[in-house]
Amino acid sequence: MGYLLPNEAAPVAWRGLMVMKALQQLLHEVDWSPGLDVLVLDMPPGTGDVQLTIGQQVELDGAVVVSTPQDVALKDAVKGVAMFRKMNIPVLGMVQNMSVFVCPKCGEETKVFAHDDHGGGAQAKAGELGVEFLGDVPLDAKICRDADRGMPTIVAEEATGKKINTGYYEDIAEKVAKKIGLTWS
Repeated sequence: MGYLLPNEAAPVAWRGLMVMKALQQLLHEVDWSPGLDVLVLDMPPGTGDVQLTIGQQVELDGAVVVSTPQDVALKDAVKGVAMFRKMNIPVLGMVQNMSVFVCPKCGEETKVFAHDDHGGGAQAKAGELGVEFLGDVPLDAKICRDADRGMPTIVAEEATGKKINTGYYEDIAEKVAKKIGLTWS
């Protein structure tokens, strides 16, 4: 939506019907030719109109549920898994965001949230739900800086030759690609 707004400070203050119309236009009126291999829709947590509309109007290969390790976030993730299952959408797995801090000097991983120290977090919740745990995404200020300048971390790290976070994303992407029948190279 950012490209359609007059400036960065302009709000998108839409009611549900306007959101649904924009979503329908994106899905059904954009010329996607010659075709897509993969379309990833990043949605906020929840079980609202947008998630329901996508599940009803688009043939999905599956959903990946992303959560941070905190209990309140995991409760939303559990509801998301239940909603996708109720809609007969395969849950491809769970990803745990902001769970590991990687020291930029030595590369050592530190689990940030206490849940991880005693076996909790998204990995444990995925096991309870019978969903594959796909991996962690680290807590790294560099990822935030990359996003703020509009450059995906993998692209930014490729340009510098310092691949600190790329491996986390590639491992998750490889698992998802295999689950939906794409070859990984």
